[in-house]
Amino acid sequence: MAKIPLTFVEIDLYNDEHVDALINLLDCYMRDPMGVSAPMHEGQAPKIIEGLRNYAGYIGFLAKAGDRYAALANCNKNFSTWKAKHLINIHDFVVHPDFRGKGVGHFLLDEIAVWGEKNGYCRVNLEVRHDNDSAKKLYKKAGFTECNPPMYFWERSW
Repeated sequence: MAKIPLTFVEIDLYNDEHVDALINLLDCYMRDPMGVSAPMHEGQAPKIIEGLRNYAGYIGFLAKAGDRYAALANCNKNFSTWKAKHLINIHDFVVHPDFRGKGVGHFLLDEIAVWGEKNGYCRVNLEVRHDNDSAKKLYKKAGFTECNPPMYFWERSW
């Protein structure tokens, strides 16, 4: 079987094709058991795009496999005071089920790291559910490790 060519794409939120891919892949993630196991709420897509367009800290990336968008990383630009440089926080990371186990996720993570280094960022970080073993396996394979000392992701929501 021939290997599908992969392409790294920086998201342009004013490019309709990128916006459609972002929304479709994010909905795929929401429907997944590691998401919320439910589709995106009706009317939520335009609010997401408007919010991202108005958020100066947003950076996003897609992986294309041939002519299909196969993976998405919605990221936040943050700042490390210890390194005095920006860092990339991957907030959403999804590989479409049709492309899981085919190297697409690893490709996207590697390309984000290359992009970050080239653009003066000091690191890439992400959070992962403790029970998402397949994601943890991918992240380890891509060179991510648990923080030392281990960190916990806490929240206060309303």
